Amino acid sequence: MLRYFFFNIFFYTGVIVVMVVAIPALIMPNNIILWLGKVLGNWAVFCLKFFLKTKINVIGKENIIKNENFFIASAHQSIFETFFFQTIINSPIFILKKELLKIPIFGWHLKKINSISIERNTTTKENLGFFDTVVQTINATKRPLIIFPQGTRTPSEIKVPFKKGVARFYEYLNIKCLPIALNSGNVWPKNGSMKSNGVITISILEPMNAGMEKNYFLKTLQENIYKEIDKINNLNN
Repeated sequence: MLRYFFFNIFFYTGVIVVMVVAIPALIMPNNIILWLGKVLGNWAVFCLKFFLKTKINVIGKENIIKNENFFIASAHQSIFETFFFQTIINSPIFILKKELLKIPIFGWHLKKINSISIERNTTTKENLGFFDTVVQTINATKRPLIIFPQGTRTPSEIKVPFKKGVARFYEYLNIKCLPIALNSGNVWPKNGSMKSNGVITISILEPMNAGMEKNYFLKTLQENIYKEIDKINNLNN
């Protein structure tokens, strides 16, 4: 119990300190904020290893695409990956709920690094032009987009159907997709207690080329990611 208490105190205090110290960076080039994202990713790793004795494995780093545009479609089980991906992916762009941009300081930093917001379950002028905004941002920045096709953090044993939006991104962007499977929810779940002495495995699968029929792409992506999650869970049991 004390491990979880100290983890939470140190981790979230560290996040707050970095955000506050970085306020002057809001008027500087956004590369500084992007670098601080890597700092926070490494801070999350340090706190997990030091306080909870978590082992973190990354499989398939050689599959990360270089020198061309791509987007990432990843399983989403924990807050962990939103921090950690910034340590292995170069300056990713996140799609997030518009409410997050309204959070003082935190939201300012999200805006600074070109995070793309959307209002869920509503039809607004911004939402109608959402996919055009994404395409323009990716083409202008040459940074990889991260999509969580499950839509929300989902335990590793639950296989919810992927949202069709990921197939629309695939069609609109017309670039390669990098699938990622993981089991972070087994250690740092959305609800419930964190687990000590656990293993978080991130498996970067082979890229999927552009040009597939979008429904076939969605079916194949879902099957590949859930198959890999099952494999990861079996290895760690």
